[in-house]
Amino acid sequence: MVTNGEDLANRLFTRGDVFDPDCPTRLVLDRIGDKWTVLAVLLLSSGPLRFTELRDGIGKVAPKVLTQTLRRLQRDGLVSREIFAEVPPRVVYTLTPLGESLIGPIQAVSDWAEEHMPAISAAQDSYDLDSA
Repeated sequence: MVTNGEDLANRLFTRGDVFDPDCPTRLVLDRIGDKWTVLAVLLLSSGPLRFTELRDGIGKVAPKVLTQTLRRLQRDGLVSREIFAEVPPRVVYTLTPLGESLIGPIQAVSDWAEEHMPAISAAQDSYDLDSA
């Protein structure tokens, strides 16, 4: 029989398997592969930001979508949300240490995308011409 403590220990110290369709690791990949998550982490990598600063920095994101993204990142332990008792209330979002550990991988993918965008655009144009 597995106790709650053993179950928790297994979840904390067992590495996931991204090729197992039932593994929660896939949910993590889904989260960190989301474009709004990537952009929010990149913006927050420079320090704490308010909601409007995040929204303006990301651009073309609906407030509802950004709110949902930030809530999921909070739930996953990647972002913290601090409310200051002011009038009007001030809310600041900050990467947690776990969230900060994503900066390197996300920055690397972002850099790769920016560097290779011309080649990808050319490949798309070529494919579209060949498929027409």
